[in-house]
Amino acid sequence: MKSDLSFPLESAGWPAFSVENGGVLRQANLAAVSFFGPKLDGEGLLLSALWAEEGETAEKFLARWEHSAPPVVLLKFRGKGGVATLFSTYICAQRDGQSGQKRYVFQLFKETPAAPPPSSEVKAGAPDAVAHRQKLDCAMQLARTVALDFNNALTSVLGHTSLMLTQIEANHPCRASLREVEKAAQKAAEITHQLAAFSRQEKETPTQRPGNLNTLLRRLVESFQPTKPPGLQWSLQLQSQLYGVKFDEPKLQQALLKICENAIEAVGANGRLGVSSRSLDLTELTQDRTAQLQPGSYVCVEITDDGAGISAEVLPRVFEPFFSTKPGHRGLGLALVYGILTNHGGNIALSSTPGQGTSVRVYLPASPTFVPEEGTGKAELTGNRTILVVDDEELLLSTLQAILTAFGYRVLTATSGARALEIVATAPLPIDLVITDLVMPQMSGRELIDQLQVRAPQLPILCTSGYVVPTGPEAGQTHLAKPFTSLELLRRVKQMLGAAPVE
Repeated sequence: MKSDLSFPLESAGWPAFSVENGGVLRQANLAAVSFFGPKLDGEGLLLSALWAEEGETAEKFLARWEHSAPPVVLLKFRGKGGVATLFSTYICAQRDGQSGQKRYVFQLFKETPAAPPPSSEVKAGAPDAVAHRQKLDCAMQLARTVALDFNNALTSVLGHTSLMLTQIEANHPCRASLREVEKAAQKAAEITHQLAAFSRQEKETPTQRPGNLNTLLRRLVESFQPTKPPGLQWSLQLQSQLYGVKFDEPKLQQALLKICENAIEAVGANGRLGVSSRSLDLTELTQDRTAQLQPGSYVCVEITDDGAGISAEVLPRVFEPFFSTKPGHRGLGLALVYGILTNHGGNIALSSTPGQGTSVRVYLPASPTFVPEEGTGKAELTGNRTILVVDDEELLLSTLQAILTAFGYRVLTATSGARALEIVATAPLPIDLVITDLVMPQMSGRELIDQLQVRAPQLPILCTSGYVVPTGPEAGQTHLAKPFTSLELLRRVKQMLGAAPVE
């Protein structure tokens, strides 16, 4: 038996393994392999081979535990070198989803000797602290597993939904419903992203890539078209040659979406909204309302409406957390917008006249070089190259294959790293790009990348993951976070193949 990367507790920092009803070990994580050593490499290994308890065999213990089922038991296990170690052992019974076979999951937390406590109060509190830490560790591991599974499911939902949106006509009766499905999946993706960030328990480094904001603004306005009231008019005035901006697309889209939603609420069913973009070069310190702009290059996005406007008394407070003029609202919307923009090094200015409307201007630092828009039409995103997709989830393989095949690509698939290496070595046509998941059993995506870089150093590799933040060997590779839409996938494929759409 070897460590299994599909084991939910694989990356836990404490030893964990599963045992079948007959006492046979089936799965173990890397921490267990490190503690118990080479003995875990054998097939059909029994729990008794690790057992160090005196007076009761492993088989008798399992039978007794089945009747009483205490969640935590003090047990001794024999590690490398035959040394017996005492653990607080958390045990739970599960059934395999396919075979129905009962399994017992063991999680081992080492009992460390401590100095005598100075008081009974400390003595009572110390075990509580250990138990709290262990519960938190278990909760984080559960969050990680849930985040991985949800990201895979959401990738399939978003992928197929966005693929259908590219295939049907603009006036198709189902288009509005598909847009709503896409929005709901994107909202679920935000929640899953937060869950994954919690399970990592580390501050996330924002992922900001250079791009043209016009692409994001066009998609933003388009998302409102299927459900907009007939009396609502949009005006889109985008500068054709726009400076490049580094931005985190999901976060910035969230901020601009909130501004647009406020504007729509202000005008109601009948009104006019405008969205514009322009490049700016400032040679001196500039003040726009409350926004102070240092000299430099910027892209300004302005969103205007002809609604009721905001009174002079309320205007200075609109970015305050928990301030709202709407009953029942938490007042976090514009505070969140402000936080996202300042995290991008940008700023926001708001001007309004009661009865005449509101204008919101977003300023983002820019590079004084023009960046072309990314194509979103089928002609700009099609290709005829050969792509190998590697993922242990059949659902995701079929999703990516459907998207890429619909846009002209030849697609090969592999459910493991070993199979991917075979295909690379024997494929009748040269492979132009490999898309691989980072978390897979037996051979991880990292290990596959290492071997591909030795065998085919010029082969482009696109990494995908819903949990792992790329570090180490794959840090220099392009990374696409799950879940993603078909357009996000196709645009990244174009970039990787050196054929990014141009104006």
